Amino acid sequence: MLPTGISRRIILLAVLALAFVSVLYLGASREPLDATHPGPLEPKRQESADSNAVLLTGHAIAPKLGNATAKAELGRAAWKVLHTTFARFPKKPTDDEKEALRSFVHLFQRLYPCGECAEHFGKVLAKYPPQVSSRSAAAGWGCFVHNVVNKRLGKPEFNCEDIGDAYDCGCGDEEPKTKG
Repeated sequence: MLPTGISRRIILLAVLALAFVSVLYLGASREPLDATHPGPLEPKRQESADSNAVLLTGHAIAPKLGNATAKAELGRAAWKVLHTTFARFPKKPTDDEKEALRSFVHLFQRLYPCGECAEHFGKVLAKYPPQVSSRSAAAGWGCFVHNVVNKRLGKPEFNCEDIGDAYDCGCGDEEPKTKG
């Protein structure tokens, strides 16, 4: 038997209500896409201070590096990069530049290829956070923490007054003058 006109209306109303509830339910589980929301192929950016702190101060990522020769060579190269970075840092950095250097140092520690060394340096960073107020503050801090690491490794202390000479990259700010 075919439904009557009233029964058809009730069935149609029930189907529409079910569709409406389904749309509401599915819509609530998805965030709307707009100009401020990343597209489906972009990862969601973590903006909170807590998530940035975890990103910058989390555990070392690499495993222990067992080859002592490779570890020593890597250490010398790493200190060269760090000291050269500090020596090239602006004399009067902007807040953005300060945060960039602070983040770089922390990420450098987390991503350092020797996990054991990275964990030790993470403890140094926790006790002596990077100083980024100026080029001289960054360079002085870099030499200080280098000496903290040297002391732990039983190496001689470096005279921080000579830091500029020891890690001169030969990359002066001025263009070389041509004869002419």
